[in-house]
Amino acid sequence: MNNGPLNGAVVAVAGAAGPAGRAALLRLAEAGAIVVGADADAARLAEAVDAARYAHGGATVTGDTVDLLDLQATRDWADRIQKDFGRIDGMVHLVGGWRGSTSFPETDLADWELLEKLLIKTVQHTSLAFHDPLLRSDRGRFVLVSQSGAHKPTANNAAYNAGKAAAEAWTLALGDSFRKAGGEDGPTAAAAILVIKALVHDAMRAERPNAKFAGFTDVKELADAIAGVWDRPAQEVNGQRLWLTPKP
Repeated sequence: MNNGPLNGAVVAVAGAAGPAGRAALLRLAEAGAIVVGADADAARLAEAVDAARYAHGGATVTGDTVDLLDLQATRDWADRIQKDFGRIDGMVHLVGGWRGSTSFPETDLADWELLEKLLIKTVQHTSLAFHDPLLRSDRGRFVLVSQSGAHKPTANNAAYNAGKAAAEAWTLALGDSFRKAGGEDGPTAAAAILVIKALVHDAMRAERPNAKFAGFTDVKELADAIAGVWDRPAQEVNGQRLWLTPKP
């Protein structure tokens, strides 16, 4: 019997159909959580949910096709989870996307338009929709995955690095809200940022068997780190960047 901090916790995962999302669904289900995934791609989401259910018989893993670029749709999703399961103990933000350029002057601002939606708007909407339920939980956690380039931007990644930096700032503001709500006793909910260089998964290794992927974080390691945010007290992780790669 799993008696860890995630046992019986209700955790929402945004961007659940990608490789990182699939790994997170599996790891959270393994820890005994009730997991509710959301993604824009219904077919891939169904596959990811089925895989997590199959790996952990008896685990409650469900999927919702949600437009996280629509604030009301995101709020409705949070309300549905609350109604179905009575509580929400986590929101894991795994919505990603990357666009780069060959040089700074060649940056295409259309890339910024897209990345602003994927990297910032989805963080804004999920944090606003899940703020109150996470605050009501005795173990509420909001987890953002960021990238080291937010701290050392490069010429060809201006749009991506700026998007990640903005998402971090927004998440730290959420953490400050949790801190203030906790008063003298300290926060009961936490907003934490996991910082990576890049992600790697088995399919990438199979495609490029000779590649080293130096400094990359495996999606399974990321999933372990996500689950680990619940192992530590809210005060310890709230408003913190937890580095899974060396600081630049």
